[in-house]
Amino acid sequence: MQKLFQYRYILLFSFFGLWMLFFDSNNVFYRFSIASEVSDLEDSKQIYEKQITDLRRQRTELFGNQANIEKFAREKYMMKKENEDLFVIINDTLAED
Repeated sequence: MQKLFQYRYILLFSFFGLWMLFFDSNNVFYRFSIASEVSDLEDSKQIYEKQITDLRRQRTELFGNQANIEKFAREKYMMKKENEDLFVIINDTLAED
């Protein structure tokens, strides 16, 4: 029993270490899973930031000129002027994909 009291601080810190490693709500495994999730989210953040810059560039190209807006409306939404005829050509090889 005397020997047990001699190493009481070692036992106390060992118990505390084991508790923090395995049994605490913020244990080592939880910390590693959170760290990997943060890393994944940072990677996806970089991807989304790149997409945002590309979309901003496209927006400035599109809305910077009236001719570009008209071209976009004609191609994307098949709009036409009142005195024009619209012909839509569908390529069969692209329709099968």
